[in-house]
Amino acid sequence: MADTPAEAAPDPRELQIKYAKAYLLQAGPTGVSLYEHLSGLLSRILSERPPNALDTLEQMSAELHWSRLQKGHESLRPLTEDPPTFIKAESHRALFSRGTEEADENEGDGEMTDSPLPNLYDLAHLLQQGGVNIGRDETVQIALAMKRLTDTRPLLSCRFWGKIFGTEGSYLVAEVQFREGEDEEAEEEAEEEEKETPDEQEDEEEKEEAEDLPPKSTHHPPPVVPREENGAGTNKYVYFVCTEAGAEWIRLPPVTPAQITAARKIRRLFTGNLDAPVITYPPFLGTEANLLRAQIARISAGTHVSPLGYYQFGEEEGEEEEEGAARDTYEENPEFEGVPVTDLVESLSNWVHHVQHILPQGRCVWLNTAVKSEEEGEEEEGEEEEKEDEEEPEPEVGPPLLTPLSEDAEINNTPPWTAHFSSQHIPQYALAVLRSNLWPGAYTISSSKKFENIYFGWGIKYSPEGYSPPAPPPPQPEYPSGPEISEGVDPTVEEEQALKAAQEEAAAAAEEAEDEEEEEEEDEDD
Repeated sequence: MADTPAEAAPDPRELQIKYAKAYLLQAGPTGVSLYEHLSGLLSRILSERPPNALDTLEQMSAELHWSRLQKGHESLRPLTEDPPTFIKAESHRALFSRGTEEADENEGDGEMTDSPLPNLYDLAHLLQQGGVNIGRDETVQIALAMKRLTDTRPLLSCRFWGKIFGTEGSYLVAEVQFREGEDEEAEEEAEEEEKETPDEQEDEEEKEEAEDLPPKSTHHPPPVVPREENGAGTNKYVYFVCTEAGAEWIRLPPVTPAQITAARKIRRLFTGNLDAPVITYPPFLGTEANLLRAQIARISAGTHVSPLGYYQFGEEEGEEEEEGAARDTYEENPEFEGVPVTDLVESLSNWVHHVQHILPQGRCVWLNTAVKSEEEGEEEEGEEEEKEDEEEPEPEVGPPLLTPLSEDAEINNTPPWTAHFSSQHIPQYALAVLRSNLWPGAYTISSSKKFENIYFGWGIKYSPEGYSPPAPPPPQPEYPSGPEISEGVDPTVEEEQALKAAQEEAAAAAEEAEDEEEEEEEDEDD
């Protein structure tokens, strides 16, 4: 058998060419190989034949590359999430869109209707003079955001309350009042509360009629203090918040006395998420939205002040004062001539609180819950007697409206307020700046006839001694030990028999005694 000729060895140059082509054919992340890109680029150059091919090579390569990306190649990787700057720009873009059709119609008529939209530019200028600078860009954004709020809701008044900072996002707060009878959400909440009450009563009646119920507990929990109605006390105003100018305005729920009481005992930074749970001790019933609403009520009650004489009580409230009722409304004084800035800085007696004080109960108007509990317990006579024996609680009384700031109490020798001029160099044209030391971030800036309240802070009250959570309540005492409640030892059989025999003897002796008594009675009758 003849030997087969040896195979010819491959040419090294051909191998290099194959390896180079294989390298160029490797697809990149976009699914397009460098070989395909270069061949397409050369084809375009030969077809267009630009005069300076070398100078335009880089530009043509970039255009070809982006044209493939815009076509959406099948193997193109999914895009990552939008960066925060892009999301922020998208929210700000909505601020510059046209308003509702009603607003467009009003603009077309050429008549300026009364709008609750505040002049935020004037407010920013006043705050800047007092050393509280919002910033030009943020002022425009907040003004446009509040315009969207006033254009989409039937508001009677609207005011920029301030800004509360958070660890992940901040809250822009708007204080509004709806026109009378046009707050649909409040009416729906009232209807739901009325519907829930009869249902709960029916459930309790069904439980009482059921058989084989376990024994009822004799413990009576303290009565729940109801919240104040919309438009009164701590719920006088409605508050809307948004985390970014251009984002959707979200309405905060009404505040309850229990939430205000719990908020006084805890310290927690806000996160910027209204649905975030509030995990604290003592426990807080609600989410971050409820805590935010409670802190807004506390800050407003403690820091919203005005120059003396700017507000006055109405003439109709004179009769109420004679009867002893507290005044809860006021009106602007049309004859207010202003207070000199020097007097505003030198004496706190020229400033007054124009928001009702929140009592320890968590309400602005004290409510006697003992009277309500007596009405609910009319069916049980024994409970009524016990409640009559108990002493009625003393009504809580706080400082009335328009109380001077000079009567505010100090905390560990720390004055509650600090007043100074906005400028020491030109005091003739300076403004009066009033800063709260109990709520850092609360400012009141006033000229002789004009003032503004604003808050920029973390929503936490000043504590000179630092914060330490309250101690847990003492443990419940043990029940008294005694034979009445102690469990006895099971008797033996002999003891049971002896007890039974003794009971039989006692019964027989009792029968004999009864027979003897009957015989004696018969003898006496004879």
